[in-house]
Amino acid sequence: MDMPVTEEQVRTLAFYLWEKEGSPEGRSQEYWAKARQQLGADRTLAESD
Repeated sequence: MDMPVTEEQVRTLAFYLWEKEGSPEGRSQEYWAKARQQLGADRTLAESD
């Protein structure tokens, strides 16, 4: 059984991705979405509905 993805995990990965790409301003939603996708959070949330 898959463990649910926590907000902290998404936040940490989003921050890592953001820093890795040079910390561009005004793109926080983009990195949040990338992190959720990479962690499979969207799938996990859809399955729990």
